[in-house]
Amino acid sequence: MSQSNVVHHHEEVSPWPFVIGIGGLLVPISFTAYFAWGWHMPGLVMGGVALLLVLLGVTGWASEHFAKDKPLGLGTVGTIFFIITETVIFGTMFAAFWTARVTHAYEWANWIPEGISLGMAGLLTLILWASSFTIWKAEEILENEGDNGKALMWVGITFILGVLFVILHVNEWMHLWHEGFTLSSSMYGTGFYALTGLHTSHVIVGLLAHLYTMWLIVSGKVNKERPTVLRATSAYWHFVDFMWLLVAGSVYIIGTMAV
Repeated sequence: MSQSNVVHHHEEVSPWPFVIGIGGLLVPISFTAYFAWGWHMPGLVMGGVALLLVLLGVTGWASEHFAKDKPLGLGTVGTIFFIITETVIFGTMFAAFWTARVTHAYEWANWIPEGISLGMAGLLTLILWASSFTIWKAEEILENEGDNGKALMWVGITFILGVLFVILHVNEWMHLWHEGFTLSSSMYGTGFYALTGLHTSHVIVGLLAHLYTMWLIVSGKVNKERPTVLRATSAYWHFVDFMWLLVAGSVYIIGTMAV
């Protein structure tokens, strides 16, 4: 048999899928303990452990991939398909909000709280616009200059802007809630918190992605030759920023029209 026909079998063993599996197993158990059995503290602790195990497992497994495997160029495509599925979720929420707005048009004006501010919506929009520029800058520098230090700085600025967005938004929620504008106070309240809450949850996911990307940049696993993770994170963040324009336009502009 010629040497060219010899098949070399290569097997790798990783502990990280097992860690993720244990974390996934603990999730339903923690929910059952908290809600069904009434074990509130054990349920919360178990849920926290489950979350840590899943995050640790995903991070460790991805780290192995970046250390051993060559990028196949499918990360960006996967992100695009993921964004498409997220668009369906947002679309469903928009349809529900707009339907409620039309159906209850005559009584909608009575549901508009005094504390809701178009100025706050404008400030939050400027923050996200700025963060879109900074994450684009990070991607541009990494791919064109190969400067991990500068790319890290711009991703860090994006992260800070995202955190500022979340803090200001949550503070606004607390202020409105104190005024009596709650999730169950009216159809407007339900739609407002559902849409802004859904969007903010995506911002938080984006922030976690920024932290992970920064770690990969610092460790050198993401660089000029391996920019896929930063590309994917950037694409997701641009999607979140674009969705905010639709969310803000719906809940702040259409939502506050007394017609």
